Amino acid sequence: MGDYHFVYKDVEGASTQWDDIQTKLGNLPPKPPAFKPPSFEPAPDQDSLPKDKSWVDNKTEEELEELEDDPDLDDDRFLEEYRKKRLAEMREATKLSRFGSVMLISGSDFVREVSQAPPDVWVVVILYKEGFPECGVLMECLEELARKYPATKFVKIISTDCIPNYPDRNLPTLLVYNNSAVKANHVGLRSFGRRCTPEGVALVLCQSDPVLNDGQSGSDPSRKNVIEGVRRSFIEKVVAQHEDDDDGSSSD
Repeated sequence: MGDYHFVYKDVEGASTQWDDIQTKLGNLPPKPPAFKPPSFEPAPDQDSLPKDKSWVDNKTEEELEELEDDPDLDDDRFLEEYRKKRLAEMREATKLSRFGSVMLISGSDFVREVSQAPPDVWVVVILYKEGFPECGVLMECLEELARKYPATKFVKIISTDCIPNYPDRNLPTLLVYNNSAVKANHVGLRSFGRRCTPEGVALVLCQSDPVLNDGQSGSDPSRKNVIEGVRRSFIEKVVAQHEDDDDGSSSD
């Protein structure tokens, strides 16, 4: 018959009086503290959290729209007004994120991307071909303007994809669209002055309409404000270039 015996094992971390004495004498290493499970804390109830400005900031656009029927916000005029303001800011940011560069389109995309653009969006179209230096110069200017004015839509299309047999001598050509109609057209690089610069192109685009929109001046910025901003940007660039030239000459 086998020798069966029972081994008693105490709770981890527990010790006897004898173990404590031996530990004090240095005969036994100190035992780890007894295991103690963390106290239970229920997850916070989202409905019980205080409704303040930060509470609104943490909401998504869909959640803000759902809050329109929240009876608690009806009693707090500030939060309701802040909700509307926050929702408008998020929608404006979403609109701006659609643009910001010169997008390549094909002939089949033209109606959807240009003619059917929303009425509050101005569209600048460049007709171009690869290998034409003049097209490259104007394209660089448009890329900079697209970054500065992300609420204006910039697109590029191969000239003959847009208009069959379009003469190469007319390249580059800019077409300006708004509300499904052509508002302006500029044929050739000479349309933008002796030296084609982003500021010069911007001034030509805004000769009669506020084509360029940075998204920060409201949904309908005036032509005067746009041109003033372009001129200010040009002056700042000239001053910066002079400062760079001065720094270069002083280091020689």
